[in-house]
Amino acid sequence: MIQLEKTSDGIYRQRIQIDGHEIFADVKAGVGGEDTAPDPHGLLDSSLAACTAITLTMFAKRRGIPVESINIDIERDDSKEKAGEYNLAMNIEFVGNLTEEQRQQLAGIVEKCPIHKLLSHGTFNITTTIS
Repeated sequence: MIQLEKTSDGIYRQRIQIDGHEIFADVKAGVGGEDTAPDPHGLLDSSLAACTAITLTMFAKRRGIPVESINIDIERDDSKEKAGEYNLAMNIEFVGNLTEEQRQQLAGIVEKCPIHKLLSHGTFNITTTIS
C-alpha cells in the first residue's frame, strides 16, 4: 500500500510511505515548490530505470553473465504531455567484462521489464473515492 500526506515543512512537499519505506516528492521552484525532492514525473521516470536495471540484473545472474552494474540515464520530453504523449529516451550502460553476445542478450530483455511493458503497452484504470 502507498500512503501519502503533506509534510509539515514546505509548500508542496509530500511524504510517501511505500510498504514501510519513506520517500518524498516536491516540485521545482519554477512552479512554486522548493525542489527538496524529486517531482512526480521524476518518480515515474525513475520507476522505469529501476525496474529495467533490476530486471536486467536478475536475468544476468540467472544466466551467469558477469555484469557488475547497469547504469541508466533517462531523458524526458514531455512537451506533448497535454496531448497525451510522453516520451522517454533511455540510455543503458552495461558495466563488466561482457562479450558482444552477452550484451545483445541483455539488450533483448530491456522491454521485458514489467514497468516498461505497462508504460509502453498497458491500459491504466484509476478508481478514485473521496472520504
